[in-house]
Amino acid sequence: MKSDQDFLRSLMRDSDCTRQGAGTVHLVGAGPGDPELLTLRALRLLARADAIVYDHLVSPQVLDFVSPEAERIYAGKQRNRHSMPQHDINLLLVRLARQGKHVVRLKGGDPFVFGRGGEEMQALAQHGVPFEVVPGITAACGVSCYAGIPLTHRDHAQSCLFVTGHLKDGSCDLDWPALARPRQTVVIYMGLSALDEICAQLKAHGVAADMPAAAVQQGTTAQHRVVTGTLDTLPQRVAGLKSPSLIIVGEVVRLHDTLAWFEPPAAEVDAPLELALSA
Repeated sequence: MKSDQDFLRSLMRDSDCTRQGAGTVHLVGAGPGDPELLTLRALRLLARADAIVYDHLVSPQVLDFVSPEAERIYAGKQRNRHSMPQHDINLLLVRLARQGKHVVRLKGGDPFVFGRGGEEMQALAQHGVPFEVVPGITAACGVSCYAGIPLTHRDHAQSCLFVTGHLKDGSCDLDWPALARPRQTVVIYMGLSALDEICAQLKAHGVAADMPAAAVQQGTTAQHRVVTGTLDTLPQRVAGLKSPSLIIVGEVVRLHDTLAWFEPPAAEVDAPLELALSA
């Protein structure tokens, strides 16, 4: 049976015909963490890349599918701690492409959902660098599925709103009236550190204090953990949770107890990806 490395080499052979020409930047979504949620297009580009510029939220298991010969550059961002300013990342992508390299800008989730993909594409376009975007499963979709919390449901929510709990200026000044509308699900990225304020503001804008809410830590991975409660109780229940964590507010959270199906493994298991693809 082929090993993961054999599978990786076969992907590289399949990609040889596209390696000719000037440098190109591919903005690739790595998904929420589970490497089996990568797209085939993402796998092929990881296998053929000359350089990988990757974010903090990209799981180590996803990086296992990067070509061993590729240059790896960490450009991760955490709250109040950026390894590289965004402006420098933009210039780095331009420089690597101008060296004739096939560059993968690897982002957790989807490049266009709170991933700054649009900003980086603008910089590439300004400098005349060819680019392509490969969608990924954004955290809201992947994490909610693994948590057994449907984002929409005919009995509970007819719309879904994605917001970030950490704005560019560092504040949490959101459109609270929009977030407080009834019969919707609100998914808050990067909201764990501001959870007290988020819950207080939602209640102040008319959401019932007993509205169900959940926090999901590192969903889809071996560190996956779900904590449920209400706007009143969740801030006290999340002690010990770590970022990245996703906050989900809405009646759909009530379905978690019935629909939860994912049990994180006791330890990471390196099963050949080809088994998942052939299943």
